[in-house]
Amino acid sequence: MPDNNPAFSYPLAWSFPEYPKHERSVVWFIFALLIGGGLFAFALLSANYLFASIIIFIALIIALQHFRRPLTIDFSITEDGIALAGKQVPWKDIKSFWMIYEPPEIKMLYFTFKGFRPTLKIPLIDQNPLHIREALSPYVEEDLEKENESFSDAVGRMFKL
Repeated sequence: MPDNNPAFSYPLAWSFPEYPKHERSVVWFIFALLIGGGLFAFALLSANYLFASIIIFIALIIALQHFRRPLTIDFSITEDGIALAGKQVPWKDIKSFWMIYEPPEIKMLYFTFKGFRPTLKIPLIDQNPLHIREALSPYVEEDLEKENESFSDAVGRMFKL
């Protein structure tokens, strides 16, 4: 951290829900039931039992997620790396970061890692993205080419999945 910048201090820390808890209307459930039921009927008529079981599993996951309260996840940026739910990741293992900040819908921080690890997506909640960028810049490269959220993230947000 630059010594002349009193805007933030390490660690930068915040908490966020494990997944977004969407408010789904009765219309959403009716529509999902029609789509899911149609896909399930198609799978049975075409004797594709694997697809039918996948449809059942997806419906169960959505139902369980709807009735379960998301866990609260703690995240922090320190001088040694990042910490997610108590697990420390050193700077040497992080390849790059980027942010998609289009409030109020999209406020996300992404990390890519060296090796074969999936991209980590962290909701910024009410964090100042300029402070986050200042905290990360001395340690890890920012990927300035990433300007939009992924297609799967956009579809998930649009359909409240």
